[in-house]
Amino acid sequence: MISVRASSAIWAPLRRPLLLLPTVIILTVPVGLLAGGLVGFRVNLTPSEPLGLWYVQPLKRPVAVGDRVFVCPPQSKAMHLARERGYLRGGLCPSGYAPLIKTIVATAGHRVDVDRVVAIDGVTLAHSTLLRRDGKGRTLTAYTGGMISAGEVFVHSSFAGSYDSRYFGPVPAPGILGLAEEVLTYAP
Repeated sequence: MISVRASSAIWAPLRRPLLLLPTVIILTVPVGLLAGGLVGFRVNLTPSEPLGLWYVQPLKRPVAVGDRVFVCPPQSKAMHLARERGYLRGGLCPSGYAPLIKTIVATAGHRVDVDRVVAIDGVTLAHSTLLRRDGKGRTLTAYTGGMISAGEVFVHSSFAGSYDSRYFGPVPAPGILGLAEEVLTYAP
């Protein structure tokens, strides 16, 4: 039978590497996420689309209605207010914001009407009910609607609390980074 003292001596050399393991993990995960972001992987922590790991698939064709994309928000008053309120995060887009994951629902030449719901060319968009207040009771201002101009897209998410073009209007199409593909996600 091995004594407690002998048992401790046997395991002592293994304890130090085991204690280093959490430190290595804590230091490696952020570096991995940063490196992943540089090669097309993104982590979504916002409730506009499923939470988790996504991949930015380069877009080798013109954007189309129905494409779920990563898009950089432009620098605007609406986006500045959204950042102040916590709807947007800071990030690597030229505007200083993190990319949004949204579905393109209208492109150049489509007419968008925004009232209690969104209608595109007279057809009501599913899951597009406008909220008058956010979760903290603050007033939300809706986009007024109109024709989508060349070089713009109208983006939407079917998640109820999504901050999308219903509120900030069309976004510049050149801000599209690529198609948004789910890798490992969870929709609460």
